Amino acid sequence: MRIATWNVNSMNVRQEHVAQWLAEDPCDLLCLQELKMVSEKFPAERFKSLGWHLLANGQKTYNGVAVLSRFPLEERDVVLDLPGVDPAQKRLMAVTVNGVRVVNCYVPNGSEVGSDKYHYKLDWLAKLQSFVQAQLASYPQLVVLGDYNIAPDDRDVHDVSFWAGKILVSPPERSAYQALCGLGLTDAFRHLQPEGGYFSWWDYRLGSFQRNMGVRIDHLLSSPALTAKLTHCHIDREPRGWERPSDHAPVIATYLL
Repeated sequence: MRIATWNVNSMNVRQEHVAQWLAEDPCDLLCLQELKMVSEKFPAERFKSLGWHLLANGQKTYNGVAVLSRFPLEERDVVLDLPGVDPAQKRLMAVTVNGVRVVNCYVPNGSEVGSDKYHYKLDWLAKLQSFVQAQLASYPQLVVLGDYNIAPDDRDVHDVSFWAGKILVSPPERSAYQALCGLGLTDAFRHLQPEGGYFSWWDYRLGSFQRNMGVRIDHLLSSPALTAKLTHCHIDREPRGWERPSDHAPVIATYLL
């Protein structure tokens, strides 16, 4: 089963990109973040006509997550908001697909270290940890994926000195990420690729993509039962080079299910 995560940075702008990418059959389940549209505006009928089962949880202008799957989505235990967090911010969805519990996250960016938005991010991550811990107790095969807005260690940034002290790499953010891993979750990409220099986000400015000046902030964290079935994980850089691309690239993991 091939499971992918992709922050599309506006489904209005990137709908054709998503359709093109899925037409090449790269995955069985795709989790999207940053839809920037209300659920009712999501092009559901288009993707359903192409054979995809889906669920969208969006809001106007900001945030929003969705799941597209070749397998039916199980109706039981669907969660559309992170418990204890303002439900107006559509940043999480949890569904069960083909026996796998999938938690799709769009973690707040945090703006800058020490800001109110930064503290909101850390609180959101603490609540995510509690939620995931409870999910693990009920779903042995679990993957928590999405745009984490955290580069876990120095291998995940293009220039350590440039990023030092900035958002995405601060010790509290990295500690929150490690706390999730401490629940027994494994970073699928890092599990198979110990080397640095692989990124999933590049700024639109300064030719960052062409110069590979990026950070790795899009992750799939899988439970022990799922990690035991992990065979491959890669970042697909190709869509980042398309016309009017998202600033993120898809990340795809393959599990033998």
